[in-house]
Amino acid sequence: MTLAFKISRWCTAWIVCLAAAGAWAQGSSASALPPLRIGLIAPLTGGSADFGNSVRHGAALAASEFNELGGFLGRKIELVVRDDRANPDAGRAAAIDLVEKEKVAFTIGFCNTGVAMKALDVFETARHLLMVPCSQGTAVTRKTPPAQSYVFRMAPVDHMNAAFLIEEIVGKRGLQRVAILADTTGYGDGGVKDLTAELAKRQLQPVHVARFALGVTSLRSELEAARAAGAQAVVNYTVGPEQAVAVQSRAAIRWTVPYFAPWPLSFRSVLEKAGASALEGTMMAQSIVQDVANERRTSFIVRYQRHSQDRPIGSLMAAAQSYDALNLMLRALFQSGGNSSGSALKSALENLREPYRGVVTTYDRPFTADDHDAFAQNMIWLGVWRRGSIEYFYPADARASAVMRRKSGS
Repeated sequence: MTLAFKISRWCTAWIVCLAAAGAWAQGSSASALPPLRIGLIAPLTGGSADFGNSVRHGAALAASEFNELGGFLGRKIELVVRDDRANPDAGRAAAIDLVEKEKVAFTIGFCNTGVAMKALDVFETARHLLMVPCSQGTAVTRKTPPAQSYVFRMAPVDHMNAAFLIEEIVGKRGLQRVAILADTTGYGDGGVKDLTAELAKRQLQPVHVARFALGVTSLRSELEAARAAGAQAVVNYTVGPEQAVAVQSRAAIRWTVPYFAPWPLSFRSVLEKAGASALEGTMMAQSIVQDVANERRTSFIVRYQRHSQDRPIGSLMAAAQSYDALNLMLRALFQSGGNSSGSALKSALENLREPYRGVVTTYDRPFTADDHDAFAQNMIWLGVWRRGSIEYFYPADARASAVMRRKSGS
């Protein structure tokens, strides 16, 4: 099966657009056209490297597929990559470099909320389009009102994750004594705020809240304090390395209450550091779960691993969301007639004319002038670690996985 045929099955209308673009390019000197340079910022080294490199590989796969089909309007797509090292100052410096010096057409970037928050004003001031593939902090798309903002996002928002997890814990399971663990970064701050707000809606408050710095080697005392407070469930908001520390500490004190987390619990590094036994039965919010019954996802994973040699994938969510982000951005750029100004891309994204059938889901009018988040709560799944792999927690979700959930409906 050829690459063009595979992609045509994903989005026939988009291939028709590309064919028209190719015909246009044949009438010009395609080889003389400058490349379409796209910025990418992610943590490629350090503790967040597993999902940062998944972002890079996902975007690179999308660029490679377009280039094999002739590029964008005859222009080769070139990623201009910067490593933010999960460091806010490095992330801001990378943003300034790409926007002011490299003058890329638009930027795909950020996995860590604290890093994103420090760089957002660079993009807003320059009216430069930023598409966030991973960072889930609620404040990322709220710092500037959407009507004036050039920041969009392809990842589930933390206030949605919090609502999803509290509904699972309190609404479905009837557990009312919830302990919250969170790191002291902006990501942890947002997680505590969102979870506490969701509990308050049910006239509840956390029975214990523990904060910790990144780099901790044990969370045993924090978990023991949560147990002493009578917690019936634990939610931990932190990144991969500290998720591994937490589940190892939980196993060490032999505490078996349900353990929940947002998506960093799903990272390959957590499995490598904590081991399958410590992770068994722990649950997390997911935008995508590997499923052999879902042809689009299976095809993507095969192509991604062939392209990147990233096995197993550091973060399937990060890889798929960045792949979809670049595809959606190029669709918006085509709709704008190739105009890469922030205003033109903003207008196109807020008024997309055709759905994009992506890997994660189908994006059907994902953005409006008042909403720059592509996800809705109905598009989040509950994943669970079982025997060293992530599966759907509910068998009904696995059976329904082939039905792509849309923002505008189920």
